[in-house]
Amino acid sequence: MQLLNEIIRTLPDGQVRAVHLGLHWTVVTIETGGILRCGLSATLFTPHRHDQGPDIPGSGQLEFCSGLELAELALSPHPAQASVGVAAINALLPRQAHMWSEDNAEEVIARQGKGKRVVMVGRFPFVPRLRPRVGELQVLEQDPGPDDLPADQAPEILPGAEVVAITGMTLINHSFEELLRLCPPEAFVILLGPSTPLTPLLFDYGVDVLSGAVVTAIEPVVRIVSQGGNFRQVHRAGIRLVNMSKGWHLL
Repeated sequence: MQLLNEIIRTLPDGQVRAVHLGLHWTVVTIETGGILRCGLSATLFTPHRHDQGPDIPGSGQLEFCSGLELAELALSPHPAQASVGVAAINALLPRQAHMWSEDNAEEVIARQGKGKRVVMVGRFPFVPRLRPRVGELQVLEQDPGPDDLPADQAPEILPGAEVVAITGMTLINHSFEELLRLCPPEAFVILLGPSTPLTPLLFDYGVDVLSGAVVTAIEPVVRIVSQGGNFRQVHRAGIRLVNMSKGWHLL
């Protein structure tokens, strides 16, 4: 978890205003530098048993934590706590809008993957559209569908990839750094999804493009997340999809 520790060390602190764990998404609202910001991440849970302790031990008291204290939950081995932590990181990260582009992640993968072997870690809705646009497409998934491969085949599949697209949820389950180590040094690597932290620190780890989400309308996004909305609903409520590239000045 060296990467998460490095990101947390770069963050300003802030005052937590609200924490919402929805069915699919988690949002954390923090006031930092006099500005109210909202960070988004996927909500991951472990199957609950009644004889276990709570998923969130501080439930009901999280607003009394500092922003950095919440961000440190990203290091937790408990997925629900790590979901809160990644959302807090995304709320605290300074907005570097001069490095953003509106390029679509699907289009980036299609361009880079033309005639090449593409591996996706995590299934995204655009996979059926993408498949005929690249040389070869393999999808590694923890809950594999008919056309997917089990995630535990990553050590056999990733070393042969030319383009790799990894879901930001791997930061929550702490598999991201190991997946990066399995990628060939020359592979083009994209980290994508709403959990993705938009920080250039990730370029130092070998990522070429970050494709993430910025909350632009806090109140409607929080309302939809709190009522179990999926990403399409949350997106319509007030999300801007942006890319950040290692060669951002060339975009």
